[in-house]
Amino acid sequence: MKRATSLAALVATTALLAACGGTAPNTTSSSASGAPATEVKGDYPDLTGETISVASDWSGAEQENFQKVLDGFAKATGAKVTYTSLGNNVATALGTQIEGGKPPSVALIPQPGLLKQLAAKGSIKPLSAEVSDAVAKNYAQTWADLSTVDGKNYGVWFKAANKSTIWYNTKLYEEAGATAPATWEDFTKTLKTLSDSGYAGISIGADVGWPLTDWFENVYLRTAGPEKYDQLTEHKIPWTDPSVKEALDVLSKLWGDSALIQPGGAQRTFPDSVTAVFGEKPAAATVYEGDFVAGNITSQTKSKVGTDAKLYPWPSINGSKPSVMGAGNVAVAFDENKGTQALMKYLASPEAANTWIALGGFTSPNKNADMNLYPDEISRQIADELVNAEVFKFDMSDLVPSAFGGTEGQGMWQIFIDFYQKPADVEGTMAALEKAATEAYK
Repeated sequence: MKRATSLAALVATTALLAACGGTAPNTTSSSASGAPATEVKGDYPDLTGETISVASDWSGAEQENFQKVLDGFAKATGAKVTYTSLGNNVATALGTQIEGGKPPSVALIPQPGLLKQLAAKGSIKPLSAEVSDAVAKNYAQTWADLSTVDGKNYGVWFKAANKSTIWYNTKLYEEAGATAPATWEDFTKTLKTLSDSGYAGISIGADVGWPLTDWFENVYLRTAGPEKYDQLTEHKIPWTDPSVKEALDVLSKLWGDSALIQPGGAQRTFPDSVTAVFGEKPAAATVYEGDFVAGNITSQTKSKVGTDAKLYPWPSINGSKPSVMGAGNVAVAFDENKGTQALMKYLASPEAANTWIALGGFTSPNKNADMNLYPDEISRQIADELVNAEVFKFDMSDLVPSAFGGTEGQGMWQIFIDFYQKPADVEGTMAALEKAATEAYK
């Protein structure tokens, strides 16, 4: 990660998620939201008269739904819980609050790299024994590992995203006699079957680099394994390592096969790749991206998720274990006050997750959350694959320095665009990635 002399500068350079922009801060109080009460189980203290401040990047419908989660805690404890939306630039907004001496009690942040920086600066507190017990009870170890720094766990993962989902047009698959593949070999054969039926096997939007980095991360996780994934993320091994070549060779073979891929991908946006598969006149049968594709389908097309549009997990490569690459929001505490720690414990509970699950638009990594509460089969499938994955790794481009993993026109984004256009140049791509990484990790 980049280093800076002040925390505000430090967190400002942390990699941001692919969606850019900003929204104005918006503060609400759980005591005045009018949301229905949520039943909270467990032993929580009487916090009458105490105020607990919470901040995250959620606004709009997400903020409203999270407010209902907070309402349940407020009713059970008597606390007043205020929420502030930090907008998309969480690192910068939160860094400003910390520098001003007024951080929130709890923040839910979208970057493990930011968590590690805050822990290193002593800005956040390790989980209490009681919260740690709740995490151990309700989460797979892989989630605890993501928020552990120097042997201490600092976070409760509350919201997650599954970015290992491949979406397909059910009608086109049925017409071609194609079925959801389980292995990479079967995946490429399926794309060939679809292409032979008159439609491109898959549509890719590669006009910006973030969808392509997601392709690489999924392939690399399965060809190199989780340990190498971590080593490459931390630049402990170079991008010229043989494991990188193996993954790029897999992508080279696919991306270089014009018979399988819809032409024009280098000029196509990601939303347009979704429309190419699920629009009124589809040109392709398959598209890859995370669980947020469901929202693109709903907002851009008349196709119905669960009937016209379904998904399957990323295929196994060379016998790789069920794995998920994804993202999420982790709750961190800035003080050790009784109310703050009680809220952290609550966020680690199935009840807190269940409240938002029932409202929709939410995936929980909590393994004891009620799967039956997901409002439809697709959201339930997404959550099941994420919770039960033998391996979960966070989006690599959100973990590396932003100049390398999250900036348009340079680093991973641009290099993978170049590779998409010239997929035979594996060696040149490795060299370019290593050069950019070396510069960014200085």
